[in-house]
Amino acid sequence: MKRIGILGGTFDPPHLGHLIIANEVLHAKDLDEIWFMPNQEPPHKKKSYYLSNEDRVALLRRAVSDHPQFQIELVELERKGPSYTVDTIKILHEREKDTKFFFIIGADMVEYLHKWRDIDYLLDLVTFVGVKRPDYQLTTKYPVDYVEIPEIGISSTLIRERMQNGKTIKYLVPENVRTYMEENHLYES
Repeated sequence: MKRIGILGGTFDPPHLGHLIIANEVLHAKDLDEIWFMPNQEPPHKKKSYYLSNEDRVALLRRAVSDHPQFQIELVELERKGPSYTVDTIKILHEREKDTKFFFIIGADMVEYLHKWRDIDYLLDLVTFVGVKRPDYQLTTKYPVDYVEIPEIGISSTLIRERMQNGKTIKYLVPENVRTYMEENHLYES
C-alpha cells in the first residue's frame, strides 16, 4: 500500500517553510510521496489570492521540481466552490485504491479540527499529521500524529509584503520561484 502525505494550502506563494514541512513529514512518517495540493477556495477563510491559479501552480511546479518524491495534486483546482477536505479525500480514495493518506496540518488547523466538515468520517479516511506553528498549541480531542519540525518563521504573507516593498526574498523561496516572481512582476505594487 502506498503511503502519501498531502500538504494543502493556497501556496500564494510557496516558500521554503512549505518544503521543509513536507520533507520532515516525508521522512518522519516514512512516506512514499508528498502531494502539494493547492486549494480552490478554503472554507475557513475568505478567498483573497493575489495570484491566478495558473501562477500558483507554475510557482509550485518550480518549488518542487528538484525533489522526486514531491508531486502536485490539482484535484481541488478542478472543482468549483469551497475545498472541503472530506470531499477531496473521497475523490482521492476512489482514484487511488491502494493508498493510505496522511493529511498534514499546522497547529492552527489542529485546534480547528472540531469545526471541519464531517470530521468523524474524515478520520476514517486519513491520518492527520500535525506540525508546530508559532503561537499555536497542538491540542485537540481528535487523534493526530505529531512531527517535530524546525520552526521556520517564513510565511506567504511575509514574502508578498517584501515583494510589494521591493525587499529581498532571496533564501526565503527556491531560486527558480524567486526568478519567476521577479520576471513576471508578481506581487509588485
